[in-house]
Amino acid sequence: MIVDLPDTTTSQVSKTLVKIREEGGVVALGRVLTLVIATSPGVEEEAIEAANDASREHPMRVIVVSTEPGTETSAVAPRLDAEIRVGGDAGASEVIVLRACGDAARDEESLIMALLLPDAPVVTWWPGAAPEVPGRSPLGRIAHRRITDASAQPDPQAALRALAGNYTPGDADFAWTRLTLWRAQLAAVLDQPPFEPVTRVQVSGAVDSPSTTLLAAWLRLQLNAPTEYELAGPEAGYHGIHGVRLERDGGAIELIRDVPGIATLRQPGQPRHDLALARRNLRDCLADELRRLDPDELYGEVITRGLELLDAGGEGGTA
Repeated sequence: MIVDLPDTTTSQVSKTLVKIREEGGVVALGRVLTLVIATSPGVEEEAIEAANDASREHPMRVIVVSTEPGTETSAVAPRLDAEIRVGGDAGASEVIVLRACGDAARDEESLIMALLLPDAPVVTWWPGAAPEVPGRSPLGRIAHRRITDASAQPDPQAALRALAGNYTPGDADFAWTRLTLWRAQLAAVLDQPPFEPVTRVQVSGAVDSPSTTLLAAWLRLQLNAPTEYELAGPEAGYHGIHGVRLERDGGAIELIRDVPGIATLRQPGQPRHDLALARRNLRDCLADELRRLDPDELYGEVITRGLELLDAGGEGGTA
């Protein structure tokens, strides 16, 4: 069910939500958190769909704050249009869409305060453009976790460095979340004999893949070995992470993804293995990040200290 509330107030939205709950038997019991999605008009639906899918694992209230950048300081008349979605249109959540412009969009924190679930953690997610310092932004200050996506920015590599410089405990980024399967596979390989130290690391990927850079930073931090990473342009013909090569005295381990979704593992003295290694979608990344509401300390180490170690080798991505 979808209820439209044109030219309304947050107080009226809250009253309508209570009325829907009383009349239709839709209750907020079991909601474990409030997810705030900060986005812009016209691109909300993909994020809402991902949140609805993730809500089947994490029942929650979803508040979508949709504002057109610049209208809060322009002469546009203040206006708030709202939409409430429950039942089949909201997965296992309640979705409240707030479209604000003019003065109504100026104070995003006040806009949502009356709609937050009481005594429940708050997670803020910017699926597109994110503030320069998420932890100090109006919607970031009230959140236990703050999720960004460097790959959705105009310059993903510059966005990653900005996140590193402005890191606050509780920050997270999907560039790191997309590494989960790669990290698990590489850790499993290195956990098998022979237990030789890695003497050199090579990582390759697309220039628009901040995950490639974070993977190199994680390996540099964990293995304490010279690390090179290569970021190729569109002419290379691949997207995201392309591969990893770990050199040891007994031979090199290679995990290369030449085919989308399939990676090939080569190890000395063992047959070649083809592994499923698909790029994780928005739903999987969001559900993964919502499994923990405490700061991800490893991510904090990698994006700050790991990137510093990686960059210490100078221009060209060699450490």
